[in-house]
Amino acid sequence: MSGRGAGGRGGGGRGRGQDSGRGGGGRGRGQDSGRGGGGRGRGQDSGRGQPSPSFPSGGGGGRGRGRDPSRGRGSSGPPPQVAPTQPPSPSATATSTSPVYHPSSSSTSPAYHPSSSSGAESLSKEVTQKLTLESQDAATAAPLPPSSSKAIRFPPRPGLGTVGRKCRVRANHFLVDVANRDLHHYDVSITPEVTSKKVNRIIMEQLTKLYKESHLGRRCPAYDGRKSLYTAGALPFESKEFVVKLMDEDRNRGSSSSARKERQFKVAIKLASKPDLHFLREFLCRRHFECPQETIQVLDVVLRAKPSENYTVVGRSFFSPQLGRKGELGNGIEYWMGYYQSLRPTQLGLSLNIDVSARSFYEPILVTEFVAKHFKYANLSRPLSDQDRIKLKKALKGVKIELNHMEYVRTYKIIGISREPTSQLSFTLDDKKTNVSVVQYFRDKYNIVLKYASLPALQCGSEAKPVYLPMELCRIVGGQRYTKKLNDQQVKALLKATCQRPRDREENINKMVRVNNFQGDDLVDKEFGIQVKKELALVDARVLPPPMLKYHDSGRERSVNPGFGAWNMINKKMVNGGKVDFWTCVNFSLEYANMSEDLCFELVKMCNSKGMVFCQTASIRIRSARPDRIDQALLDIHKESTGMKRPLQLLIIILPDQTGSYGKIKRICETELGIVSQCCQPKQAAKFSNQYFENLSLKINVKVGGRNTVLNDAIQRRIPRVSDYPTIIFGADVTHPQPGEDSSSSIAAVVASMDWPEVTKYRGIVSAQPHREEIIQDLYKTVQDPQRGVVQGGMIRELLVAFFKSTGQKPHRIIFYRDGVSEGQFSQVLLYEMDAIRKACASLQEGYLPHVTFVVVQKRHHTRLFPTEPNQTDRSGNIQAGTVVDTSICHPTEFDFYLNSHAGIQGTSKPTHYHVLYDENDFTADILQILTNNLCYTYARCTRSVSIVPPAYYAHLAAFRARYYVEDETSDSGSTGGRRARDRNFEVRPLPNIKDNVKDVMFYC
Repeated sequence: MSGRGAGGRGGGGRGRGQDSGRGGGGRGRGQDSGRGGGGRGRGQDSGRGQPSPSFPSGGGGGRGRGRDPSRGRGSSGPPPQVAPTQPPSPSATATSTSPVYHPSSSSTSPAYHPSSSSGAESLSKEVTQKLTLESQDAATAAPLPPSSSKAIRFPPRPGLGTVGRKCRVRANHFLVDVANRDLHHYDVSITPEVTSKKVNRIIMEQLTKLYKESHLGRRCPAYDGRKSLYTAGALPFESKEFVVKLMDEDRNRGSSSSARKERQFKVAIKLASKPDLHFLREFLCRRHFECPQETIQVLDVVLRAKPSENYTVVGRSFFSPQLGRKGELGNGIEYWMGYYQSLRPTQLGLSLNIDVSARSFYEPILVTEFVAKHFKYANLSRPLSDQDRIKLKKALKGVKIELNHMEYVRTYKIIGISREPTSQLSFTLDDKKTNVSVVQYFRDKYNIVLKYASLPALQCGSEAKPVYLPMELCRIVGGQRYTKKLNDQQVKALLKATCQRPRDREENINKMVRVNNFQGDDLVDKEFGIQVKKELALVDARVLPPPMLKYHDSGRERSVNPGFGAWNMINKKMVNGGKVDFWTCVNFSLEYANMSEDLCFELVKMCNSKGMVFCQTASIRIRSARPDRIDQALLDIHKESTGMKRPLQLLIIILPDQTGSYGKIKRICETELGIVSQCCQPKQAAKFSNQYFENLSLKINVKVGGRNTVLNDAIQRRIPRVSDYPTIIFGADVTHPQPGEDSSSSIAAVVASMDWPEVTKYRGIVSAQPHREEIIQDLYKTVQDPQRGVVQGGMIRELLVAFFKSTGQKPHRIIFYRDGVSEGQFSQVLLYEMDAIRKACASLQEGYLPHVTFVVVQKRHHTRLFPTEPNQTDRSGNIQAGTVVDTSICHPTEFDFYLNSHAGIQGTSKPTHYHVLYDENDFTADILQILTNNLCYTYARCTRSVSIVPPAYYAHLAAFRARYYVEDETSDSGSTGGRRARDRNFEVRPLPNIKDNVKDVMFYC
């Protein structure tokens, strides 16, 4: 392995030299060599067996790395029991007690000097230029020429991984071949403007029927439902306007033809561009750097054209009762089966990713039936309460209903619910004189006697000119997606209905491909020459070996080598048991009011048996309290413990029998009182299960500062790119408000490892930011203070300082796992967040910028992997834990992989997709894949390997916890007032500050 020394990236060209480090004005790579001088050189075996130089702040005007001769931690605390102790480095000893970074000529941080010396503010331009124009250090393949100077260059794949047992799996990717066609893209403008894609498609379908022979050169165009039309060859014009007439089916269905209203549309078609298949082929053959997204878009629209006409479209998915069974979810909601479809460039070529899917829809029932189901009413003759009326308005606003009591069917959109019962509503007739009640109007005009006049009416039309319709005459139009948040019962019902074993899911995916019958679609096959294979792709994979996990030496089992992604705590003790001297318990359950003492006795016994030092007796009396007195009870406990100068290290809380208090309890404890708490569900706790107490002990241990287990390789200093120099591992995520919340803040969370070399303890920070904003805003920030002037801060800076306080070391490397970023946001997120990381580092010490690896973690994708041999599965029938794929279905040129790090429990396992957007640490495929997989075994809350790398998982938990701080858990979702979701300019309500003693531990676990 190569280290980097003083100097690093400097002037000159590229050169290779034997027995030289990186220096001498050239670029080079050497084994076990320091990087020095003013440039880059390539050398073999230089400096082997000799101590590498430390990292000075200056030198060479560039960036450098080198092996720190001393690997000891700082003197900020005793090392863990299993960690080998070594003398701390001189620099660590000198600075370990200091809470801030100090520039020093003997600093152990790698040097980085921006082009300008003005510090953090000068970095934005430099970061942008580096990301845009420079090739990455990690590239081992020949550099690909950028086709655009604005294109951001992500690191090329540094080769394929080789570690692990080889196997083959099937992936739900279907290879696509495209014949050579002369693709043309035309802009479409429809006047008057239509917002419905469905109506737009009808208009363009009619246009094609009318003008295909006469004006379209017999071409069959593919239309995206909005502004784009694609053809496999030029139309006989560059710009032309057409007139299309449609009968207004919606208004007068079933009426006489003379009464039907005809609508006229002008459709302007104008040539926009000529997407070139040649560039797509060059990209897939890795001879062209930038992905020709427009060309892929054309082919994607073609493949989606027929399903878009036949099925209900939701994003990239299609749903219909024809595609599988449908079933009730309760409360007037049902689920439809369907499939997801997306065209992607891969190493195999173009691939169509198809996966089965399910979504919730409104049942096509009378609104009165919906009310009865939604509120579980047996009797609809009584009026709705104000609370239920508001809930109903939230549930139905925007829903289309149809009236069929007239000669023809007419549809409306619900805009509200009347405040008064239908029996009290009246309106003025068209003569503008006669006032008539709604009940009388329907009796006189339609001979309909309303049965449920005590219910409010549906308000349609407009606010200025409302139309009131009785609920019992209105039927919900079928095929409308339910976009509100599902309740717990609905989620369970949906999961139960759609959970499929791998074999069943694979068969259903094959069924969807057969139903699609792309080869029988003239537009796909004949017009555009697209062929879709009918078999799932066969992919080379590897099963990575599990890591050795270290437990305490006093246990009967000092270590474990997990099999199939799971193990247990039998005969093992936590590697670092936490100490709890001051604790108590409060019970808010009325049904289980007498179990507090026994529960605490068993829980304390379990914690002590697993290696914790947990005082047998509570420091203040264990008590019960009423669930409506939560605030006061918690405040009393806090006052009593602090008054006795015994501030609680842990509060055990038995939750109320009714759900809805958890968020409030956590908010009070963590942001107001500074209490670390462990909540217990009364029904689960009352079982007194050993497994339950064992799981609680794992969570409690990390909440009081302990460690459950550590990677043996971390203790032995054998983790490449982590163990050699002080390394900090970040996890970051942004959670957005639930569907229907149109003005709530999004919440960002960043966690970072606070222990090196163990990398198991993660400190978390949370921050509110504008609604639906994906980029994390507070990674680095400056605030103007009247006394101190410009004050630098932000999440990254705070965590780097905390790492320094904890270890006495400055991180030489940053590994940043970023969750929740879609492909379309890669460039934007990378540019902004890398810039913020750079500025945060430089704000601590001029020239201090450690080497960064930025990895996006994606769970929201539709790739599934299926075993090909029965003996290659786990107990659930899924592929085995540790299965990794970096071939075939991965990106043609960039550094990405799919990792199934967990063992399946039920349904089909979903691998996590990792995509490296930036890498200065020269990760190979094997090193990053093994590191990521091994970290998945260090998740604190269970003795299982988890599906997503723990730093990203912890960030998600922290963000989810913070939402409780600002939202009432019991409040009804789906606010209908206030700002639109697209309005991000409203004032963001800051989160309440988490108390420091709470932040010091993994409180979010």
